[in-house]
Amino acid sequence: MLDLVIIGAGPAGLSAADAAADAGLDYLVLEKGTIANTIRQYPVGRALFSTPNELEMREGTLKPLREKPTREELLSHYIHFVLERDLNINTAERVVDVSGDIEQGFYITTNCAEYHAARVLFAIGAMDIPRRLNVPGEELEKVHHLFVEPYAYVRKDALVVGGGNSAAEAALFLSEEGARTTLAIWREDWENRDPKAGAMKHWVRTPLEAEVTAGRLNVVLSKQIDEITEDAVRLTTDTGESLTLANDVVFVLVGSEADLTMLKSLGVRTEAGKLTEVPVYDPETYETNVRGVYVAGHFTHARHIKAAIDVPRQIVPLIAKDLALTSSR
Repeated sequence: MLDLVIIGAGPAGLSAADAAADAGLDYLVLEKGTIANTIRQYPVGRALFSTPNELEMREGTLKPLREKPTREELLSHYIHFVLERDLNINTAERVVDVSGDIEQGFYITTNCAEYHAARVLFAIGAMDIPRRLNVPGEELEKVHHLFVEPYAYVRKDALVVGGGNSAAEAALFLSEEGARTTLAIWREDWENRDPKAGAMKHWVRTPLEAEVTAGRLNVVLSKQIDEITEDAVRLTTDTGESLTLANDVVFVLVGSEADLTMLKSLGVRTEAGKLTEVPVYDPETYETNVRGVYVAGHFTHARHIKAAIDVPRQIVPLIAKDLALTSSR
């Protein structure tokens, strides 16, 4: 029986693996994609919003060329951390079921194998389920819920739907690289200037507004998207006007949620978080109401990367101590 199975190899999962190795635990990380898979899904060449001290695995080890690292610099940082620490991580191995309890141990079934562990730590992130508009035509191939790069859409009619930084960045990148771009955004998001209330970062808004002023980017204050067709999108503006836009591609970037299915099947309770549903857990130990099942990372109340890195360093030693006490009885 393994001491600890960690599900997810993002910053929280990597930090947990590092702490487990330091504690001498027999552990394994299972990741359905690649190391730092969520960050790999960020737009190509994107500069992160956070400074190195909020992202790095060890103080002073992330050294970007500019003030803030790019997606590629951060990915390389995490990958080399894994290689240098020789962390025990299985990538491209999707967990499909977790069952059991603290008395008999937990059984973790993947698409490749089954594992038996004394404790389980979920570090699954919060991007598994993109939020949808649920409008006619959203199932068309031209509709995407993830933006990676703009280069396929030069001289194409592109619509970005959303009010946060991800949507604003996508609209900016598309506009800068030659797509005929429209950003459909809710008035309250466009007029919001309060960073504490989720306003888009100033280093995104400033060049975005420059694109608008230059006439390369169209902003529509929308109430709702009504229908997506093969060559157009019909929407309602916030003044009630019906507007039809020529369209080749749509990016629906209105947020995403964690897949809590396996946690719920284990009996873990959930509650409303700031943005979405989150598991209920002890704020000191991050253990859920199901003994032996722990959570960490972006899908908890500690949503930032720095917290995702710091929390496992706090809780994995507690797990190791609990395992030692259990084995000594």
